[in-house]
Amino acid sequence: MAKCEICNKSVSFGIKVSHSHRRSNRMWKPNIKRIRTTVNGVRKRMHICTRCLRSGTKSA
Repeated sequence: MAKCEICNKSVSFGIKVSHSHRRSNRMWKPNIKRIRTTVNGVRKRMHICTRCLRSGTKSA
């Protein structure tokens, strides 16, 4: 599961270009961590990207 449950950040696609300018497809994956958190008084496991985790974004 490569998707943040707070900001919905997911995999993005692009093209890798080598030094000789050969092009091939690639993808960037977000840094997703599985953490335990309290949401509305209930303990819950969530998949959250490290940017949301660092900024302390609260889930709704």
